[in-house]
Amino acid sequence: MLHLQSITKTYGKKQILKDVSFSIQAGEIVGLVGENGAGKSTMLQILATLSKPTKGKIHLAELSYEEHTKDIRKKIGYVPQDIAIWEEFTVEENMLFFEKLSWINKSKQQLKQLCLDMELDKWKEPVNTLSGGMKRKLNLAISLIHDPEVLLLDEPTVGIDLKSKMEIGNYLKEQATLHHKIIVYTSHDMDEIIRLCDRVLCIGEDPFYYDILVQKKKNVVTI
Repeated sequence: MLHLQSITKTYGKKQILKDVSFSIQAGEIVGLVGENGAGKSTMLQILATLSKPTKGKIHLAELSYEEHTKDIRKKIGYVPQDIAIWEEFTVEENMLFFEKLSWINKSKQQLKQLCLDMELDKWKEPVNTLSGGMKRKLNLAISLIHDPEVLLLDEPTVGIDLKSKMEIGNYLKEQATLHHKIIVYTSHDMDEIIRLCDRVLCIGEDPFYYDILVQKKKNVVTI
């Protein structure tokens, strides 16, 4: 279980997050929604150990983020909004490069199978020739090389076609259901959030997203 208690984040005099608390069970996909600037990306960066909260505590199972940062990082897969891959490399070369940086060693066949599982079959193709959807799949595949317990996905399907969105969504559901991963997912696409997520956390003071989700009878709470 991932548990956050009274998380507050300030930059100078500006408060981004205030007393945010929630828990996520293994096998859950939880959406994080809110207007721009509400703190969604900040929350994911904190969960990814890229930023520290000003106040509050976070635990992943029995491990404290504050006391076991290195161990926590081995259990986290993080996909930021910007695609972070080598455009001039092939898919194969990207996977092999990032495997060398991984906590877990994988064979070339295992890396290829990971891509195929996501319906990314362009193993020998240069990344700069791929569609936006294929690049997003590769970005996600790289985050899964070390088989993380927690996946943090910041707008992972923005700007791609519906087919690729559906394929990524189906793969994530499989990861949660069969492999009991904790998945935190941000998106401005409410249809995608409703289709994919088990629960939704609405961050910020604007009730717009909360009202939409309530109307759709989605399990949603404000944080």
